Amino acid sequence: MAAILLVVGLAALAVWQVHRRAQKLDLIARVEARIHAAPTSAPGPEHWAEVSAATDEYRRVVVTGRWIEDRSALVQAVTELGGGYWVMTPLARDDGTKIFVNRGFIPATERDSAAWQVRNAGSVTIMGLLRLSESGGGFLRANAPASDRWYSRDVTAIAAARGLGKVAPYFIDTERTTTSQGSLPVAGLTVIAFSNNHLVYALTWAALALMTAASTIFVTLDVLRPRWFGWRQAGLNES
Repeated sequence: MAAILLVVGLAALAVWQVHRRAQKLDLIARVEARIHAAPTSAPGPEHWAEVSAATDEYRRVVVTGRWIEDRSALVQAVTELGGGYWVMTPLARDDGTKIFVNRGFIPATERDSAAWQVRNAGSVTIMGLLRLSESGGGFLRANAPASDRWYSRDVTAIAAARGLGKVAPYFIDTERTTTSQGSLPVAGLTVIAFSNNHLVYALTWAALALMTAASTIFVTLDVLRPRWFGWRQAGLNES
């Protein structure tokens, strides 16, 4: 009985992984469609409560406003260019709402450089990918607002430390443009990758289920064989 339950459990895990693979492929297809779609206006405060990873993550958006240049935060990052920081600068829209913008990456050696400081005090239009606020945890170290050390792009925590009040529950990863080539911060380094090993897991669980079933049948036959021969011999003696 235990062997049967084990086989059923392993088979169920294989089926679950097939289902998870279908979900992951659907997610990848939706994200691919979003990042190549025409940009739409960044969600305003009336839609902030509705913003979610399922419907908005990596959506191309556009927003216009003015930089709040003295409220930038540097968040530690590791990119294809090495170690350094993301430059997170809040943008104030005409309606007074604020959205953090990840303007791009700077090397650790440029932390105190004026090269990445805001140069445009007027109105700017930013286009990029909508990203949900990072709460830290997992592989990310806990932020230390008191010492102004940031390890995750937690826009709510950064806004509180900067005295900005309520901000959008997301930030925007700026796209790289021809005019930004060779300048700091380096934009357009968003990594879009999803682990999709579910087929391997499904095959593994299915193989284990088959092996367990085969082993169970073999052991059962091995146990029953002497009895079967015994019953057969007894029948022959009686005849």
